[in-house]
Formats: sequence, structure tokens, C-alpha cells
Amino acid sequence: MGIFEFASQLARPALFSFSPEKAHTLSIKALKSGMVPGATFSHDKRLTVKLAGLNFPNPVGLAAGYDKNAEVPDAVLRLGFGFTEVGTITPLAQSGNPKPRIFRLVEDDAVINRLGFNNEGHDAALERLKHRGINNGIVGVNIGANKTSEDFVADYEKGIEKFFDVASYFTANISSPNTPGLRNLQAAEALEKLLERIFESVGNCETKKRKSVPVFLKIAPDLTEYEMDDIAEVIKSSHLDALIVSNTTLDRSGLKNKKQADEAGGLSGKPLFQKSTRVLANMRQRLGPDMPLIGVGGISSAADVISKLEAGASLVQIYTGLIYGGPCLPTKIMQELSAYLDQNEIGHISELVGTKTDDWLGV
Repeated sequence: MGIFEFASQLARPALFSFSPEKAHTLSIKALKSGMVPGATFSHDKRLTVKLAGLNFPNPVGLAAGYDKNAEVPDAVLRLGFGFTEVGTITPLAQSGNPKPRIFRLVEDDAVINRLGFNNEGHDAALERLKHRGINNGIVGVNIGANKTSEDFVADYEKGIEKFFDVASYFTANISSPNTPGLRNLQAAEALEKLLERIFESVGNCETKKRKSVPVFLKIAPDLTEYEMDDIAEVIKSSHLDALIVSNTTLDRSGLKNKKQADEAGGLSGKPLFQKSTRVLANMRQRLGPDMPLIGVGGISSAADVISKLEAGASLVQIYTGLIYGGPCLPTKIMQELSAYLDQNEIGHISELVGTKTDDWLGV
């Protein structure tokens, strides 16, 4: 065990002595201060991924939800992530739902949150992103709608226009369970209208700025077969660049922690892995090999990353795994991915993508 990994394990009990939200705030402050050590692995060209015109140094990113206000994207990238995603950011600042609103389920390596898109709004995040430069790593902007908005779709349009100059890519988050009515945008007719208006805004910005910015969509894992069919059909006729599968779940099946299992909100962490990977494989089957997928949900190891890739993802994102694994987790994953490629004489990580999609369909 390296000195930094040892220090990381020592830090976890200290952070876990605070409430989850306080611990999160402290971790952001630590990254800002430079106290958290950077990555210690050597760059492996076999782990690079080209997707939507972007060159990712490795396939593992940090999901939206951690750096909600774009406070530490560069510090996150220094941990060894191939990319990071800030947000979800709404046009107007909002405080989110009443506290407490984050719950650790330590026995399950899981978290339930009902934050409700708490963030400082577009202007505050834009100011920070403008000062970091755009050539220092891939930073996506996850955009959403204010809870009190009379037109959810207009809020996504505002996000495109506001961050077009500074976003490496956009993610339209329509899958959080903590904003009433938001998941209704996943219905076929609503999704079609949403994407139509988003890409109209993208087209206008491209004409003015003479540059393009990819757009991704993030869906929920709590979808029926019919809902997945509808979403796939809409995506096939859209200009979407990638699909992120998936957000948190409302499902509480199999949890060891019964005390907090009934808390309202979205569940993330290890219990989500099977369900989210199954939905990932189902969307790969429906969309075919050409639509890039990004796998999210329950990843805490290199083995989990490999499983997501085999199910059909080209990239993955983690968040809850970082809470339990600490800041050395990206280094550990990269080292183990490189070792896996060596042991199995695999020339590039992309050779794994979709090799076991069918196995996951029946899980």
C-alpha cells in the first residue's frame, strides 16, 4: 500500500465522523487547498478513448453531483480522472430540499440523496469555468431545470447558451428523482420536443461561435421495456452524441441497511451496479454499436469498469465509489486496468466494449 493510499484510508473515518453533507463540503475545501495528492500512475495510451470528437486520456470520469458549482474541476482531473462533469447547474440558484438530505448506507457501500439540484446557478458556475481555460482537460457541464420553472425545456436552452464557450460537452439531466416532474421528460413525446429545442439552441450557438459542443443525455435506471423502446427510437432520430446510463434509482431491493432504506431520494453505490448495467446493455441492444454509451452506477473497482465496458459502455463515471474508496481510487483503477490489458494481451481498452452485452440482457 502506497503512502497516499494509506493516508486516504486514514482520512475516511475522520470524514465519516461528520454528516455526509458536511464531509462533502470539507472534501471540496481540501481539493481547493491542494491538500489532496494527485494521481501517481503513468499514462497508458491503451486507455485513451476518442468519443464525440473529444480525446479522453482514460475512460473513467467523475459523475455530476460532486462538483455542483464548478469549484474544483481541475483538482478533480489531477486525481487521475479522464474527465469530470460539473453540475447539475440550473439557471437560478436554488437551495434544494430541506436537510438532512444525504444518507450513508455504509453496510451497502451506498448513498441515498434527495438534494434537489442545490446549486449557485448559471452565473456563479460560468465565472469559475471562464477562469480555468478550455484546454486543460475535459470538463462537461450537466444542465437541469429549476424546481419552480414554468418551462423546464427553456431552462435547458438557457444552459446551452450560457456555457457554450466553456463546456467540453453538455449533459441534459432529465433523470433526477428529486425534482418533481423532471423524469416525465423521458416520455417519448416530451423527450422529442426537449431534444428538438436543445439542438436548435446548439445550432444557433454553433453558427455564432463557429465551433461545436457535443450533447449527451442522462437517463434513469427505473425504466420499463416499453420506456426503453421509446427512448431508443427518439434518440435514433436525434443528433445526440452519447447516452449516459444511468442516474440514481428509487429501487431499494436487497439493501442491508433497513433503517435508512425508506428515506426518500435516489440510491447510488454498489446496489445500483446490476440494475444500471442491465439497463446499459438493453440500451446498447436497442441503439446498436454506433451510439456511444457512458456507464454509471455502482462502480468501485477496475473489475466494475471492465464489466460496464463489456456490457456496452465506451466511458464510465463514478461518484459514490469515490466516497468509499477515497481520492486514490482513480490511480488504483488505472493501474489495475493496465495490468488487465497486459495479462490478457489486449491492445486497447476499446476491444472490450460490447463483448458481453448479451450476457447482461438476461441478468
